[in-house]
This record gives sequence, structure tokens and C-alpha cells, in this order.
Amino acid sequence: MTVELINVGTELLLGNIVNTNAAYLAERCADLGLSCYFQSVVGDNEERLIMVLEQAMGRSDVVILSGGLGPTEDDLTKEVAAKVCGRKLCMDEDSRARIERYFADKGLEPTENNWKQALVPEGALVLENDNGTAPGIIIEDERARVILLPGPPGELEPMFEEKAAPYLKGLTGEVIVSQTVKICGVGESRAETMVKDLIDTQSNPTLATYAKTGEVHIRVTASAGEPKEARKLIKPVVKELKNRFGQYIYSTEEDTTLEKAVVDLLQANKLTLVCAESCTGGMLSARLTNVPGVSEIFKGGFVTYSNKAKRKTLGVKKGVIQKHGAVSRHTAEEMVKGAAFVTKADVTVAVTGIAGPDGGTEEKPVGLVYIACSVKGNVTVQEYHFKGNRARIREASVTAALVLLRNCVLEYFSKVTFGK
Repeated sequence: MTVELINVGTELLLGNIVNTNAAYLAERCADLGLSCYFQSVVGDNEERLIMVLEQAMGRSDVVILSGGLGPTEDDLTKEVAAKVCGRKLCMDEDSRARIERYFADKGLEPTENNWKQALVPEGALVLENDNGTAPGIIIEDERARVILLPGPPGELEPMFEEKAAPYLKGLTGEVIVSQTVKICGVGESRAETMVKDLIDTQSNPTLATYAKTGEVHIRVTASAGEPKEARKLIKPVVKELKNRFGQYIYSTEEDTTLEKAVVDLLQANKLTLVCAESCTGGMLSARLTNVPGVSEIFKGGFVTYSNKAKRKTLGVKKGVIQKHGAVSRHTAEEMVKGAAFVTKADVTVAVTGIAGPDGGTEEKPVGLVYIACSVKGNVTVQEYHFKGNRARIREASVTAALVLLRNCVLEYFSKVTFGK
């Protein structure tokens, strides 16, 4: 079955409110086995809302509208849905009683326009609102099933989970389950090439690649009658991806970020870490310290933005900077060695580069970044050329530093284990 989402509210169009409802509903509908091909945002305008709803009902099995169920004149969703479906609005006494109790519990008197929320289209199913005043509504029209949900996430989400989801589950009879394989150190085009044969022959499960900053995620999705059956279909595909990508896969868990995978790797090997940053200005340390429990291995971070700070704090030789520049392979190596010497950390990472928009030259353009990593005194330095604005270059530098750190640790233990 197909579902279409319509989010109602002029404030969404103006960007005054972030549309979190769309992401939440899209994900939950996918979990319930509904295919979503269209999403719309429409303002509080009757004519445009009628047009969008009629179009949605003509091409989708289920239409979910969020927002516009309040007591004010510009809350039009219910009135428009009733008009499009040819239903009269009638007072629902149960909803009226719930609204009355809601205000009584707060020691308040409802205003006359609050009773507008108790009006429901004739013959509709009413979804009780345990967290607000506006009930949800399901209209079963011959063209499509139309579900109206309140806009505030604190009302929409529990109503969907408790009332709408069981209704939708009864319609589909199946669930969709996904598992994400997270890869670093491989570009999107190469990753897609490595799984092209699987994509070309896919049916159930399906594969889709998504490019992230410095990462590629491959989502494996299966549909079945029960979650357990879907997971059984996914398992051999994930196993095949592991065979193809090997150590480039840093996680198959949805909640595991690259920085968490790096911290887990260091913790598992009882390695301490320190960062020395220039162009990233502490962003690398910030991402690492977002991981709970990182204090076990993270000794600290240095933000040595100026040349003087590099010399005074990390012991970078003045002659090195004068001869090669602050942004150079030599300076990155001095930074990483100096941080290791000062802190006695097992693993150190250093970043120096030109994030722009100024400061670039023909020889050293904006986006040139050097990242160094030392594991037990074994130093690796990599040169990178990133594109984009200042924020994107800094973000890409942080991700690249995490990838290099992870690769260097894995390589170090590979050499130790196999004597290479």
C-alpha cells in the first residue's frame, strides 16, 4: 500500500518551525510496510489544501495530514478533509467531554472556539488525544483512507503509536525492516560499483547506498509478515557485504557513529588518545567527547591555531614552519609527535589545513589539509584536498581524521599480530 504525507502550516513553509513530523511519519510508515512516494507541505489556505488533498487521494491508498486541527480560524485541515470527502461536521460528545475534562484538570475555562475541536466528519473514526485537546480522525473514503493528526509532536507521536499505527498495521499485514551497513574509507562510486550486481538483481531485500561526509551507508531493507522473518532475509545480504568490504565496515548498528566506533576500538585495545587541532578548532575533540565513556581513553585536546601556539604548546620547530609552512606534511608530523611527547598518549591525531575562504594560494589552495596519526610512535601523514565552504572543509577534515585514526590502529595491530 502507498501512503502520502501532507504537513499543514504556514509556519513550516516560512521555516519558523523545523518539520520533524515528516521525518518521523515517513520512518514509521516504512516500518509498517507502507511505501511513501510523495510528501507535501501546504500553508493554512483552504483552496491550496483542497488541491493538495484531492491530488493525494487520487494517487495514494492512505493520506496522513498533520497539523491544522486547532481551535483558531486558520486551522482548516478537518474542515477541508470533510469537504473533500463530502462529509458533514458533527459534534462528537465524547471528544467534547474530554476537552472539558482537559481544561478542568488545569483549572481553566475553555473558550467557545475550543468546541470547534470536538466537531468531526460524519462517520469518521475518532482517535482520542491523551496529550492535548484536538482528537485525531480517520475518514474511510472510497478513494483513500485519510488520517488527520495534531501538529505538536508531543501529541502526534503518541497518538500515532497508540492509535494510528495499529490501524495501519491491520491494512498492510506486513512490516518493513532495515539494517544499515556503515562504511568508511571507500568512496560512494566505488562502494556502489562493489555492490552493483546485488543492486541489479535485488528484489527482497533491496539495497540502497547513501553518501555521508566521508562515509557511505548501505541500507538493506526487507518486507515480511513479521520482523523476525524480515531480519532473516536481511542476514545473508549483510554477511555478503561484510565479505566484500571487510574492515572498511565500522558498524552494522543503527545507533553507532564513526566516532563511537573509534572510541570502542581504542577502549577494546586499552589505548589512550590525544588530539592536536589547527583548522578544525576543536571539532574533532568535540565529536569524540560526544561519546559516553570516552573519558576512559581521551586524555585531552590541543587547539593550536596560531604558529606560536604550535611552537609553544607542541614544540613544533620554528624552522619547520618557516621552511614548509604551518599547513604542510612536516608541520602535521611535528604536531602529532609533540602531542604524543607532552601527554604520553598511545595514539595522537593532528590536523592542519586551510579551511578558507581566504588564505589559499596556487601552491596551497583552500581545502588543502594534512592529517597525521601516531600509534605507539608509528607515524602516518596523509594529504587531503577537500571542496566546499569553510564549514564543509572543516567537517570533512574531522571525518577524515577519524577514518585515518581507525585505519592506523587496525594496521598497527595487523602488523603486531601477523609480524608484517
